[in-house]
Amino acid sequence: MRVMGLDYGDRRIGVAVSDAMRWTAQGTEVVERRRDRSELGRIAELVKEHEVSEIVVGLPKNMNGTVGPRGEISMEFADELKEMLNIPVHLWDERLTTVAAEKTLLEADVSRKKRKLVIDKMAATLILQNYLDSKSKR
Repeated sequence: MRVMGLDYGDRRIGVAVSDAMRWTAQGTEVVERRRDRSELGRIAELVKEHEVSEIVVGLPKNMNGTVGPRGEISMEFADELKEMLNIPVHLWDERLTTVAAEKTLLEADVSRKKRKLVIDKMAATLILQNYLDSKSKR
C-alpha cells in the first residue's frame, strides 16, 4: 500500500503519492480548497484510487520548533482526515519545504505563472519524500 503526502495550504492542497515500494514520492495533483469542504471528498477518492494506507500531512512549524496558528490548523485537518478515512495520519515537519520547492523551480527557470500551478504539489512531494527517507533509514 502507498503513502500519500499532503501540503495543506490556505487555498490549495498539494498531493503526492509514493510508489508501491514506498521509495519515491511523485506529485499527483493540487486540490483547491472550497467553502463546502468538498476537497475532503476528493482526497478520499485519491486515497481509494491510489490504494493509500497512510497519509503524511505537512506540519508548518516556526523556525524555533514551536507550533503556531498555521500548524494548529494543519493538526485539525490531520485529525479530520484520520476520523473520516480511518487510516493512520502522521504529521511531518515541513519547515522550508515550500522554500526548497520554490528554489528548485527558480533554478529550473520555470515562469512565475507555472510555478504557482505546481509549487504546492512539489512541496507535498518533498514532505512525502523526506518522510519516506526517514523510514528507510531505520
